[in-house]
Amino acid sequence: MPPHPKTLVSSAAKSSPKLTPSSRRRFVQQLGVGLGTSLAATAVADAAAPAAPAAAPNPSPVPTPPPVFNLTTVGSLLPFIQSQAVKKDFPLSYLQPQFQDVPAWKKQARGKLLELLQYSPPACEPRAEVVERVDLGDYVREKIYFNTTPDVRLPAYLLLPKQAKGPAPAVVALHDHGGFYLWGKEKLIEHADEHPVLTDFKKTYYGGRSIATDLVRQGYVVIVIDMFYWGERRLLLDDDAADWRERPRDITPERIRLFNQRSGQSEYLVGRTVLAAGFTWSGVMFWDDVRTVDYLLTRKEVDPQRIGCVGLSIGGLRACHLAALDDRIKAAVVVGWMASFPRQLPRHVRSAIGFTKLVPGLYRYLDYPDVAALALPSALLVINGTKDGLFDQPGVRECFEKLTACYQKAGLAEKFRGHHYDTPHEFNTEMQAEAWAWLRKWVAG
Repeated sequence: MPPHPKTLVSSAAKSSPKLTPSSRRRFVQQLGVGLGTSLAATAVADAAAPAAPAAAPNPSPVPTPPPVFNLTTVGSLLPFIQSQAVKKDFPLSYLQPQFQDVPAWKKQARGKLLELLQYSPPACEPRAEVVERVDLGDYVREKIYFNTTPDVRLPAYLLLPKQAKGPAPAVVALHDHGGFYLWGKEKLIEHADEHPVLTDFKKTYYGGRSIATDLVRQGYVVIVIDMFYWGERRLLLDDDAADWRERPRDITPERIRLFNQRSGQSEYLVGRTVLAAGFTWSGVMFWDDVRTVDYLLTRKEVDPQRIGCVGLSIGGLRACHLAALDDRIKAAVVVGWMASFPRQLPRHVRSAIGFTKLVPGLYRYLDYPDVAALALPSALLVINGTKDGLFDQPGVRECFEKLTACYQKAGLAEKFRGHHYDTPHEFNTEMQAEAWAWLRKWVAG
């Protein structure tokens, strides 16, 4: 699989004026974390949808159908779509009465998930190469490359705490989507040459923190990779200008915006091309994360019995699936990504379900909280914001209830927590404090 798939989209303009810090801030706020489109624009458009006009007097005995077109993003097609979807009783949910043994249920349900990913790369040695090693006082940062398949090589940062005595606990830190493609792993690490636009992005969505760096300073070995289509694995075209290819420190905010805009517009074409080639984007994403754990276990600095994961937005989706697919994960923190997909269908698919997340056919068997329950018996913390427009909020509450029931059925009620914050789509410092306490309890401890 080539690292940079081509599209037919033309290159954007090669120069533009610099923006002010306040302009950069507005630009970052408009990105819409987890989206290739603007969440803000979508939310405003949905909220501002005009009410159906009052019906004119109708002498016909045929009743006028209810005005549903303004209640859904798919208009008159919704009734048919909903008629084909599973309503409530997902057949492979752990709550089905025939499932009483967690390992037996996981074998069946996980097997179906893996089958539907349509991507099963052969096992391979990581063949890791350290290309940079920087001493940063209380920790060391390594820039590495390693293989996830015989022909796919991933870029990553590995952060190593100096104070660790013997093998240390480890965390796989998973970056977001954010409609921000120029950088990936850099969203989570501290870097002396960080671009102001990236700094503003962290202020908006991470409380200004570099969470991977915060974690290494707590004593964890931390690894962050570039997800397919982000950072060093971003989409580049033959005639792209040097600033898009090299990402220099003086690249202007406008040029960053244009690159991210082009990438967002191209995401759909890349997604369709991936499906046409016979595999899924989500399969690539989830297997890269599992193979990242494979690499971690080759490091003598890592305690293989103490590995966790954490992520925001699509990073939360990745954390959920990593825990669902890999029993080596002892605790997961899923931030800003919990949804019941029957609830998402009327109004929230545009915002929350793209090719990066789609597993065709999955929701005939498992709803999203059923997938999350595959983390059993590992500890699972799920954090969502009540003002997060990506998700149907009653559906989120139902997910928390379902996951609570799953963990109670397994006799592990204390190992699940669902927490709503009165916030939008973000991973702020208060949420981080809860997340780090969760990891200390179930991973570091």
